[in-house]
Amino acid sequence: MAVNEKRLSVTEFDFDDVKDNLKVFLKNQTEFKDYDFEGSGMNIMLDILAYNTHYLGFNANMLANEMFLDSASLRSSVVSHAKTLGYEVTSARSPIATVNVALATTSASKTMPAGTAFSTTVDEVSYQFVTIADATATGAGGVVTFNNVSIYEGTYLTSKYLVDTTNPEQRFLLPDNRSDTSTLKVQVQTSASDSTVTTYTKATDITQLSSSSTVYFLQEVEDGLFEVYFGDGVVSKAVSDGNIVILKYVVTNIAEANGAFSFTNSGAIDTVTDVTTTTMAAASGGAAAESTQSIKLSAPLDYASQGRCVTTNDYKVYVQKFYPQATAVQIFGGENGSFDSSLGVVSTPDYGKVFISVRNNLGTNLTTDEKATLVSDLSPYTVASITPVIVDPDFIYLFLTVSFKFNSLGTTKTKDTLVTEVTKSLTTYNTNELTKFDAIFRHSQLLRQIGDVDGSITSITVSPLVVKYFTPTISTTEAKSYNLYFNNALFNPHSGHNAGAGGILSSTGFKVSGETNEQFFDDDGEGNVRLYYLTGGTRNYTNSTAGTINYVTGEVNISSLIISAISDINSVAQTQIRITVVPNSNDIVALRNQVLELDVTNSTVTGAVDNVAVGDEGGAATYSASGATVSTSGTSY
Repeated sequence: MAVNEKRLSVTEFDFDDVKDNLKVFLKNQTEFKDYDFEGSGMNIMLDILAYNTHYLGFNANMLANEMFLDSASLRSSVVSHAKTLGYEVTSARSPIATVNVALATTSASKTMPAGTAFSTTVDEVSYQFVTIADATATGAGGVVTFNNVSIYEGTYLTSKYLVDTTNPEQRFLLPDNRSDTSTLKVQVQTSASDSTVTTYTKATDITQLSSSSTVYFLQEVEDGLFEVYFGDGVVSKAVSDGNIVILKYVVTNIAEANGAFSFTNSGAIDTVTDVTTTTMAAASGGAAAESTQSIKLSAPLDYASQGRCVTTNDYKVYVQKFYPQATAVQIFGGENGSFDSSLGVVSTPDYGKVFISVRNNLGTNLTTDEKATLVSDLSPYTVASITPVIVDPDFIYLFLTVSFKFNSLGTTKTKDTLVTEVTKSLTTYNTNELTKFDAIFRHSQLLRQIGDVDGSITSITVSPLVVKYFTPTISTTEAKSYNLYFNNALFNPHSGHNAGAGGILSSTGFKVSGETNEQFFDDDGEGNVRLYYLTGGTRNYTNSTAGTINYVTGEVNISSLIISAISDINSVAQTQIRITVVPNSNDIVALRNQVLELDVTNSTVTGAVDNVAVGDEGGAATYSASGATVSTSGTSY
């Protein structure tokens, strides 16, 4: 079939391609034969047509992208798609602290109203914390004490709206995108002349609502603001003309006051000025509003969970919903392991339980109150036969010895500069690939990343050590055992390997009750952990069976021991003892609640000129991760 050359090609959308297609189309028309399209006014007309076509094509493409959750890029589009799936976007969250407040007064009772302010300082910056509910306490012994009061960082605000149903554009907004919707209290006053107030609760299950249900709905709208809206009189109770909608909430500085511990009241409480504030739990939980990427990930999973927790993904969605300051969540079922308060997380199954481990944005473990609250929040969604258990993350650290050679003729960078850049690449690898659950340290992947630092690098060697810390009970009378789970096979090529030099296990120093010498741990290559002290560089063994080490599973058990003190490291007081082992593989995995993290400070990077490449002798310098020179050598090839 012959091709009609007078047809316009419409397969391109770039400006230049569109313009060229228009030229070809016009040149094939007899009316414009031999017409000059470059040096005439027609060229401008073609530009306009090409631009118009380009704009239309671009807008159509963007519109198509925004129509789907996984391809949308605008936050408003993502939030809108999430809403159709029944997913509620998490607002900013304010840091929460718990305090006891004591009023020196002989009164029988006192009331601390919502909005009572307390002040604190973090990094020399002052912050305000407030209560969000009225509290009443009775007196005893000349003191009225409010126990376990939750205070929220930020400003306690009230917004009021007069309902006008004739105004189609009326909206009930929280006018600041830093508003914490978890502190929101919604009330409806009958009218300006009738002070009767009804408190509305947030709707959670539409199937349980009737035309008289006093509930409100919440959604994120433009600019990250949140809107409160009400029913239509059928699904739930509607508001009427003359009603006054009252919104009370906290506007927060998000995470800036996390960690605040010392609080003082900012004024009199119920006329009492003699106030003592005791902190029960430091401020934590401050977090920014849920990110667009998080919404795109969580909304479909939330929809799939159908309001219940069955799979591990279900639990992840609800944990992140109830604890938005989580940066990583790990869930594993009882069939894959269990938790024992004396042993820790082990591989022994414990059916009927689901274990939840959370890493928050402070890098700290959840407090006892936070764990209890999270379990309570999850309870309506869990299957009756499953018990959720919160376990702390278990950190495994990697100390790396990195050495590389480079062709000095192929770069203008000095050895020091390359060492610094390689060290930075370790930090980048740690941030991007580790510091989360289920992470795997890939030796070959790190080699490629270091090789990409500079084209002059010709060879790289990376040797990892695996490290765990444990906090002993300091005592002079109480013996206690300790368990450490590396969950990676350890290097032991034959029985008795390296026994004379301490095996593959080492530790920092500590004192044992009854011994005056500083003690250390090593192993004998046959599965025994030994206790020793040094005399002139010679190891003197106090106990040759101080524990066991399983080279296959990576389990280290330290037998009952009375540890009376922990040695300083570089004149810095320590609260933990460090155990270091040599892994059997250069690839290290994290199981269950474990988090892998590369300790750049305790890693070393060595740079040397590749004399084979340059054909000359070159020096070698060893640097710590901080860049300080440790030693130099004039070794040549």
